[in-house]
Amino acid sequence: MTAYRDQYASLFNAGQNVVLVGISNDSQEELGSWLKDMDFPFVFGSDAGNNGATYSAFGGGLRDSNGVDSRSVIVVGPDGRIAHTIKAFNQNDPMAYEELAEVIDRVTPAPEGN
Repeated sequence: MTAYRDQYASLFNAGQNVVLVGISNDSQEELGSWLKDMDFPFVFGSDAGNNGATYSAFGGGLRDSNGVDSRSVIVVGPDGRIAHTIKAFNQNDPMAYEELAEVIDRVTPAPEGN
């Protein structure tokens, strides 16, 4: 997720009117500490001990293990509705950021003149 943070303005139109929610099995404490230490421009949700309830609340389904096995990313559009769900976001894969950029560009194109 650091690549998203570091490329936020240039590749993702500064997340204009888009909210990202990263959901994982990490505890609230772990996520809160990571978010604070790394200064991410988005929010995290924890499914630790929730049997996938947090992810399900955003429209995601359970995986084979009945939980969120890896990080998922929910893209909330300018209208406040879920625009896209990435079931398994591999933060170490550059292609994952390309997919995310495509989603954000589709949901909220760059302002004219840019």
